[in-house]
Amino acid sequence: MDLSILIVNWNSAHYLKACLSSIYREVKGIEFEVLVVDNASYDGSAELVKNEFPRVTFIQSDKNLGFTRGNNLLFQHTCGRNILLLNPDTEIVGDSIQEMLGLLDRLPQAGAIGCRLVDAEGALQTTIQAFPTIWNQLFDIGFLQHRFPNCSLWKLRPLYDESTEPVEVDSLSGACFMVKRHAFERVGLMSEDYVMYGDDIDLSYKIWKAGYKVFYTNQSRVIHHEGKSAESWKHGLPDVWKRASIYRFLSASHGRSYCACYKAAMAYAAFVRLALIVVMKPFAGDFSRKERLNLALTKWKRLFQWAVGMKGWAKRAGEDAGFAADKW
Repeated sequence: MDLSILIVNWNSAHYLKACLSSIYREVKGIEFEVLVVDNASYDGSAELVKNEFPRVTFIQSDKNLGFTRGNNLLFQHTCGRNILLLNPDTEIVGDSIQEMLGLLDRLPQAGAIGCRLVDAEGALQTTIQAFPTIWNQLFDIGFLQHRFPNCSLWKLRPLYDESTEPVEVDSLSGACFMVKRHAFERVGLMSEDYVMYGDDIDLSYKIWKAGYKVFYTNQSRVIHHEGKSAESWKHGLPDVWKRASIYRFLSASHGRSYCACYKAAMAYAAFVRLALIVVMKPFAGDFSRKERLNLALTKWKRLFQWAVGMKGWAKRAGEDAGFAADKW
């Protein structure tokens, strides 16, 4: 078996159908299997797979395992010599999977490979990044990244290069992450310390630490719809979850003292942005601009509260948004 494709589903049946259809339409000439676990969302995915994709191995979980535990569970049922972690809100384009598989087989010391991810309109998504540090997180600003894509702080240059050759990178997006089976087993599968976000960085780092290389190719393309929960973003929770996951990563890779500095830097960054937003609000003008400033105010307020260790806000915000934010 050349490839095992693992998909963790949660309330994504409407995306899952398009994803599975694209796999069976585009992936040809290799021997592969597809495995799906539904994380207790009971969204109709079981019936969808049974009726329309009988070749898929489907597992119904009675609890939400999260992305990492869901993939680790599916892995126990695989037999492919390579593994593809694939989000349900993706669609395969052309020979992308076959091309990635060929590169993974040919590249010396390759442990994993990722590809170009675009949204439904074809806009490029940030699918690679440097391993987190205090400095690149302190200046994690979209404007700066787009203005200076070649800066070594973020290591985003391969995204914008027209080169047809695969490039070694730090970390890949977990939305489409192909890894050799023996490399995946050697690093102990996915770390289950991560509930949401950061797991792909951690996996890339473990593969790199184990002596393998991680590659990115611009020549293969996958559509990633990247669905978001409106309520969770409204309450500024994903931004906190991302920083909390990075904190976990830095704790394991750099130690407690470094993490303390990281939180202090995040508190400083949040305070500066809050001050700027407060100054700007009286001059916001139209309603849409005021709404954007209010969302930004909530986001940086949550981040500041998290960074300085305030208690209670996460549980209240999580209850409002329908998420167990207190776990973060």
